[in-house]
Amino acid sequence: MDILEISHVSKSFGSNKVIDDLSFSVPEHSVFGFIGKNGAGKTTTMKMVLGLLKADEGEIFVNGEKVSFGQNHTNRFIGYLPDVPEFYGFMTPMEYLMMCGEITGMPGKQVKEKSAELLQLVGLAEAKKRIRGFSRGMKQRMGIAQALLNSPRLLICDEPTSALDPIGRKEILDILHSVKKHTTVIFSTHILSDVERICDRIAFLHEGSSVRSRTLEEIRGIRRGDGIVVEFLKQEEASHFLELYGDGAQGEGTMVTVYDRAGNAMDRIMEVLLYNHISVQRIERLEPTLEDLFLEVAAK
Repeated sequence: MDILEISHVSKSFGSNKVIDDLSFSVPEHSVFGFIGKNGAGKTTTMKMVLGLLKADEGEIFVNGEKVSFGQNHTNRFIGYLPDVPEFYGFMTPMEYLMMCGEITGMPGKQVKEKSAELLQLVGLAEAKKRIRGFSRGMKQRMGIAQALLNSPRLLICDEPTSALDPIGRKEILDILHSVKKHTTVIFSTHILSDVERICDRIAFLHEGSSVRSRTLEEIRGIRRGDGIVVEFLKQEEASHFLELYGDGAQGEGTMVTVYDRAGNAMDRIMEVLLYNHISVQRIERLEPTLEDLFLEVAAK
């Protein structure tokens, strides 16, 4: 089942069309990366999912129920972590979560047990100081605990690792990955290495439209085999290979790169090497990175 469905959604601010016929879905118990450069419309999309902005066109469904602007009935399924979470700085983590639980109407005993469990999960169980003294990373972890307090079906995180150091980013990503057995996680980001680390599925957002929305392996497979590197023992052998292979190969020194557009380059390489008795030091198929794919999408 898809926990989130976005169907042909468009949104403009005046003459500026931020979201243009956007469609994608997020299956349950996955970590979904919503990728786009700054200003691509990621936060605008998240706010429409939360009912905080009205879509000009299209429909959004959370857990099978339609999202309506200005109403929060679908938000009972959602936990939300903004890019810069704010708290009452004079409270301790436990005090703050207890207050949030009381506001939502959770029984006191349940709130206390759930708060203790979540503070343990995010590594703040021993943090007794006031929230005002927290680092940026600690506040992000506190925000995740708050967002998970109502055991949401969908956890939305808007740029959760931005402005964090490498250790802080790893801590947040580890937490998000660990909770997917209990909830579905969707997080927007422009940091591609974060997506490669924990996501099952991704959607590229470019100029307000979803260009590709597939599993990470399917996305990588779009360009798998684009390049094959052949390293020769001598430059003369590399030059000889280039002459024999023809179009689709480029060389520099003892290295030759073959661009495999038709999917049969490896067979052709082996044929040329075998029948001409040319020795090689290394043959390696290049694995496309998410950055390569993103730059390709952005260039279209």
